[in-house]
Amino acid sequence: MKIVADKNIPYLKGIVESFGDVTYLDGAAFSHETIKDAEVLIVRTVTRFDETLLKDTAVKLICSATIGYDHIDTAYCDRHSIVWHNAPGCNSGSVQQYVISSLITIAEKKGFDIKDKTIGIVGVGNVGKKVARACEVLGMKVLLNDPPREALEETNNFVSLQTIMEQADIITFHTPLIKDGQYKTYYLADQSFFSSLKRRPIIINSARGGIINTQAIKEAMQNSSISGAIIDCWENEPTIDLEYMNMVDIATPHIAGYSADGKANATRMSLDAIADFYKLDKTPISKIKEPSPDNPIIDLNPLDVSDNRVYSSILNTYNPMADFSRLKTAPNTFKELRNSYPLRREYFAYHIKNASDEEQKILLQLGFKI
Repeated sequence: MKIVADKNIPYLKGIVESFGDVTYLDGAAFSHETIKDAEVLIVRTVTRFDETLLKDTAVKLICSATIGYDHIDTAYCDRHSIVWHNAPGCNSGSVQQYVISSLITIAEKKGFDIKDKTIGIVGVGNVGKKVARACEVLGMKVLLNDPPREALEETNNFVSLQTIMEQADIITFHTPLIKDGQYKTYYLADQSFFSSLKRRPIIINSARGGIINTQAIKEAMQNSSISGAIIDCWENEPTIDLEYMNMVDIATPHIAGYSADGKANATRMSLDAIADFYKLDKTPISKIKEPSPDNPIIDLNPLDVSDNRVYSSILNTYNPMADFSRLKTAPNTFKELRNSYPLRREYFAYHIKNASDEEQKILLQLGFKI
């Protein structure tokens, strides 16, 4: 079996070789010529896999080590018996960690406590559900909007987007990018959206850049329709709007889902798909091991008792300001910042010492070890 894999997919080298003859390429180097003899592709979102790339190739299986799949022409693949897989939910814990740390950071900057705020979550799939759970654990009021789920489920758990536009202090997007149809999300946050907001909310986008119309959100910031923005996903990546970047409160290079745990999960899911497709032994997949964090023990005793030690524990695992600083210093290195992203582990990789009973209750629900 011939496999062509993106060289920047972590935890792959030395393991996927158990399944076949592997060639590694830069994501931008995938072309008809470089993949024509490959049966399996293991990819990210850098290149679009459509008829131009796939016609008259040997490709039978495409595994995307990402949640999204808008970079795959799924209709073409289905018509031509090319099986495709993405990795739904692989980095949901990582995005949750990013959103919560960013909320704590912006709350400190603007002088409020997140537990006093209402958050509207637009898109309640694998990621949105985890974000909602963490926000509830931290005492926030949570509003959920997910029209596809609402149409399928007999429940009163969901509210309209209009309700979120009227009642939310913070609005965070966790939808796929859908460009047409009943549940279109492309430019979901457009000029009409921003002009209808009632509470000058903070906007968070860690889903897909095209969910927000860049010009519309810039105008919303200029006319104070919103009170802040946390932006990880951008239109026209990696060539992002620098004026927009300099206007937002936290700007990061599409790394919300880049924890080591999320990356390892995505690689495992891709390898699982290959093993299932070819009926191969899955034992090699168990060799994937995420490195331990440099300081896996978080001792709360040295922390100032006047501070929120739960918030401090969360920021100890991830503080978005380091990524913000790196991007603002060198925005032209957007792609490189993603490819050389430093180790980040999620809550369950950390043990908490000397927490009070109430702190333990919250931290355990978030996933920390005590």
